Amino acid sequence: MTERVLTGITTTGTPHLGNYVGAIRPAIVASRAPGVESFFFLADYHALIKCDDPARIERSRLEIAATWLAAGLDTQRVTFYRQSDIPEITELTWLLTCVTAKGQMNRAHAYKAATDVNAAAGEDIDAGVTMGLFCYPILMAADILMFNAHRVPVGRDQVQHIEMARDVAQRFNHLFGAGRELFVLPQAEIEEAVATLPGLDGRKMSKSYDNTIPLFEGGERGLKEAVARIVTDSRLPGEPKDPDASHLVTIYDAFAADDAARQTFRDELRAGLAWGEAKQRLVALIEGEIGPMRARYAELMAHPERIEAALQEGARKARAIATPFLAELRHAVGLRPMVAVAAPAKAQAATAKAALPDFKQYREGGAFFFKLTSPQGAVLLQSTPIAEGREAGAWVKRLKTEGAAALEGAPVQWDASAERVQVEAALATLVAAQD
Repeated sequence: MTERVLTGITTTGTPHLGNYVGAIRPAIVASRAPGVESFFFLADYHALIKCDDPARIERSRLEIAATWLAAGLDTQRVTFYRQSDIPEITELTWLLTCVTAKGQMNRAHAYKAATDVNAAAGEDIDAGVTMGLFCYPILMAADILMFNAHRVPVGRDQVQHIEMARDVAQRFNHLFGAGRELFVLPQAEIEEAVATLPGLDGRKMSKSYDNTIPLFEGGERGLKEAVARIVTDSRLPGEPKDPDASHLVTIYDAFAADDAARQTFRDELRAGLAWGEAKQRLVALIEGEIGPMRARYAELMAHPERIEAALQEGARKARAIATPFLAELRHAVGLRPMVAVAAPAKAQAATAKAALPDFKQYREGGAFFFKLTSPQGAVLLQSTPIAEGREAGAWVKRLKTEGAAALEGAPVQWDASAERVQVEAALATLVAAQD
């Protein structure tokens, strides 16, 4: 069974070496595993909660997207998109908001932290708290549930939000599922083995500590200058060093090819390798991995239209899933097409059928065809010639029961005036009508 894994990337700031080792590299490696369908998105709506500087938001989205692509994210294999390009997510946020208890949001860590600070300062408990901050967990739940992700890799501080998403999904399923599980209940995946890279001073690498090593910024020179500032002890060249007490060695370990290389470096330090030489070796090791990525990053930053094209294609793939699913959710909560209900059963059925899109099958020139028309008679989808009538009928059945998922590989084309989203919405209506 294919599992869906979803990763959100907050678009504030510029990635550093710690971000690469702790999040970017392991996530890209995990996306290549067999049996995994990966979704990576730029959480730019989330960024608005923390940042009100439009220029910074714009620049950060570009830099972070370029970083992930330069680091090897395969957009042919994964779905890579901007949160703000998927309007279905914000609509789902409202549907979920309507079934989420305020008391549950009162207990969210981010909100409680803000109110605790205000209480300690003698301020009004909600001073400076926006509804964006307060409702942040609901938007995060919509991000996850929109694509029915099975697994969501997060840090321990985000586990509560995954539990909230599960609670909201269960409540929605109970209220509107009519016996069906509309939403998968996601699992938080805490990656204990993922490295937390130390910074220049030995504390966790963080911009708030001003101890980061740049990933791409400043080029190779910037990398050398940062590594040169790594704090070491005062032991001179020739004196034995303790590798287990050095955070320089921890950084080296994160980039070494294997355990043998790590052990060799430790042995040389114990034998008296100078710290200056050790830092030069560290720069060469990091540069060997990061240098080619930096060149790709510079190329992408010089051609932002390529990044935009990748994100638009990702949005198309994401919306191919989101649009029909949201149509199903709308139907579940009662936001349905209006049809007469007071007419006799036979007339009522005819009216309901007339209000639905319709498939028509026909034969022409020795070949078989089918087409999908809107309730108003407009052609939305047209098949190519099919040799056997049975095959044409089988495709119609699949499209009626599977919806947009059956479009991949189907012998179809659509009228230039009909957008794909219209076709997918029409198919979703037919799927929902059969339930």
